[in-house]
Amino acid sequence: MQLPDVFKPVMRRTPLGSGDDTGKTLLELDLGRGVGEAPPGSPLQAIRALHTPMLRQLVSNLRKAKKDKQVVGLIATLGSSGLTLAQCDELRTAITDFADAGKPTIAFSTSFGEITPGTIDYYLASAFPEIWLQPSGAVGLVGFAAESVFVRAALDKIGVQPQIEQRHEYKSAADLFMQEGMTEPVREMTTRLLESVTEIVVRGVADDRRLPEERVRAVLERGPLSAKDALAEGLVDHLGYRDEAYAAIKERAKVKEPAVKFVERYGSTRVEALVGTVTRVPSRHRSVIGLIQASGQIVQGRSEGRSPIGGGSVGSDSLAAALRNAGRDEHVKAVVLRIDSPGGSYIASDVIRREIQVLREAGKPVVASMASVAASGGYFIAMPCNHIFANAGTITGSIGVLAGKHVLHAGLDRIGVHRETVASGPYAAMFSSNAAFTDDQAKLLDDWLDEVYEDFTTKAAADRGMGLADLQAVAKGRVWTGADACERGLVDELGGLSAAVAKACELAGVRRKHVDLRVIPKPHPLQMLMPAESSDALEAALPLAHEGPGLWGSVLAGVEAQLGIGNLGVLSLPPLNLPGLLPALDR
Repeated sequence: MQLPDVFKPVMRRTPLGSGDDTGKTLLELDLGRGVGEAPPGSPLQAIRALHTPMLRQLVSNLRKAKKDKQVVGLIATLGSSGLTLAQCDELRTAITDFADAGKPTIAFSTSFGEITPGTIDYYLASAFPEIWLQPSGAVGLVGFAAESVFVRAALDKIGVQPQIEQRHEYKSAADLFMQEGMTEPVREMTTRLLESVTEIVVRGVADDRRLPEERVRAVLERGPLSAKDALAEGLVDHLGYRDEAYAAIKERAKVKEPAVKFVERYGSTRVEALVGTVTRVPSRHRSVIGLIQASGQIVQGRSEGRSPIGGGSVGSDSLAAALRNAGRDEHVKAVVLRIDSPGGSYIASDVIRREIQVLREAGKPVVASMASVAASGGYFIAMPCNHIFANAGTITGSIGVLAGKHVLHAGLDRIGVHRETVASGPYAAMFSSNAAFTDDQAKLLDDWLDEVYEDFTTKAAADRGMGLADLQAVAKGRVWTGADACERGLVDELGGLSAAVAKACELAGVRRKHVDLRVIPKPHPLQMLMPAESSDALEAALPLAHEGPGLWGSVLAGVEAQLGIGNLGVLSLPPLNLPGLLPALDR
């Protein structure tokens, strides 16, 4: 049957732009739309995500394009991507690998910040052999800063009494409410975090730009540089506008009018672009490495899709179902667990850890790949894996616990609101905000937190093959970068998703070129609408197909997440404000 003419433009593989009959393609990397980490969690979110490239897809397509003789080069438009440092690490590796093939590779930016920090985007640009900057632009290579908010004095004024306990001194999520300023342990931790990520950037820029580290650090301490100063310091190679940069790469590629195509659209039809390349089914005759993604706060029950302004959730039931499906599939030889989570529920995290152990006992290796953040409960689900990868800029650790409540009784009385509680037992209303903990309730909470912390550290020590004392020395709720965590034995190796997949192949005894990478479960929008037949069914691994509490509920949840006043969960990362290190909206 011949395809009707109306559908032919939709199915063609050439881009919308011009191009001659040479068949040559120039890849274009535009990160102004941001980068997605996890597949959409609902049909509606799938539509919203159509124009957001997925990090995995970008890295994979660059790897394929490196070997494609029809691809003549790569040009990127950078400057306001909103990427995290960990995401930059993964893209830098892929870009460097592409450039090593000898194909022209250029980064262009109108400005790396406009008298504002542009450290992350310039760090990414430095991986390109050639950097162009608009003459009116600037290079805001200025490092990183962290800010903490404390509302204890405000709570005192309105009569709100926080009662939150945490284990131990670095588990600072409650400091927002309990302290009037930064404690010395938290200041020490935050200072080291910033030192570590600055070292990563300085070393990377120095290596790629062939500059002494001392010179890069001196530039960083000068403040934002004008385009002319950046050129003089060797941070950029050419000053010019977009049209000049695009003309330059075409000249380097020796192709007058190549077809220009976004990296994420490379190798796909427009229909495939709409439904997502991750939905394509691999050959049944090939071995499979299963990719299971854990993005969002860890909760009990089913996962929920991502809201318009906030992150989704990692439901223990859903992730456990995905792991069980991977275990039953004879084609799946190993699993890569991609984690981008600040943690959450202790119980839910333990459910997931057990399923990973069961999968390993069945003879299928599990490799953890940490994205921007894998902390607290996010680390809890990584630690039982055969091998743990983190990017240098990954935020991880936070091996600690917290729990408590806010007592609102006095504040409500001030505005004429009176509440009374009737309970059938001494602990029935323990977490009611209407009254403070009794002595018995406070002791129960303390004893439980001690028990959870001991369980966390004991399991972490066993999983990591460390002595308990050695593990506890790097625990205490302390947050580490991936680089520092690797030095302390909390992760095994620095590397991104591609490195994790290669390791999974090695552990499974299969060759990478003979293996397909399959997302489990396959996030097809229509499949999300189907009810699950059982807790083991593949549909049970998919996020619930709704958008959560509605727009205003999502707005409120997003505000709460930023302030750290939402339901963080016992194993949650403290609500640190670390621009460029943690995702802005997914915490």
